[in-house]
Amino acid sequence: MTLETAAGNADYGATASGSSFYAAMRILPHEQREAMFQIYSFCRQVDDIADSDGPRPERLAALQQWRDDIDALYQGHPPARLRDYVASVRRFDLKREDFLAIVDGMEMDVPQDIRAPDLATLDLYCDRVASAVGRLSVRVFGLAEDDGILLAHHLGRALQLTNILRDIDEDAGIGRLYLPLEGLLHAGITSTDPHKVISEPALPKVCMPLVARARAHFEKADEIMRRNPRRAVRAPRIMSKYYRAILELLVARGFAAPRAPVRLNKLARLFIILRYAFI
Repeated sequence: MTLETAAGNADYGATASGSSFYAAMRILPHEQREAMFQIYSFCRQVDDIADSDGPRPERLAALQQWRDDIDALYQGHPPARLRDYVASVRRFDLKREDFLAIVDGMEMDVPQDIRAPDLATLDLYCDRVASAVGRLSVRVFGLAEDDGILLAHHLGRALQLTNILRDIDEDAGIGRLYLPLEGLLHAGITSTDPHKVISEPALPKVCMPLVARARAHFEKADEIMRRNPRRAVRAPRIMSKYYRAILELLVARGFAAPRAPVRLNKLARLFIILRYAFI
């Protein structure tokens, strides 16, 4: 569930300084950078609640408290933990419904762990935990309304699907499975037990359609970024290139067990930053 968007798996729990998010945001002017790190902090805090091992009723109550705090922020009575957000919300016209959508997305894992959602539920999940973050972000970046919403839609889903494909084994380790039910059944896999699914020989047949879907979203996102001012899309372009590279590394490695972890090395990350940070 992440800005790098992401348990599906979220990168909110990673240290910001070690993430592509941090690298992409460092190039922004001060006010934009501060707003983005506030958005990041919000996502990380609600994600930490959803991914904790605390009792489920307590996690649901903690997420509801975040909803109440967001409402208070927009009613002009921000709680202490959101007081610094007031200026950014006003300056960039950040929308209450996008913050609330993120909480709703995190909550989808709380009543019970997600296991083999249908495609419609998977898309809703991606919208809430990734594209909603994108909708906040594009306002900070300064994109026009229509193209900003489109970019958030496509790039958010591209990044989230890449995260899901990257973190299949990690998610199974905590009892979650984000691969769609339709894909499992089409591949002849009838179990939705994460530990059984990840060892299925037919797993690549489930993953490759998601690769195709992610690639299509990356392509749509690229089209949108090409027709917008370069300064406004520098940060999302860095994240897009970073995650597209991760996706292609996953394809090159394959999805059959055993699966070695995939990471973009430091040289490749540096190349992306230098290539796209100053154009």
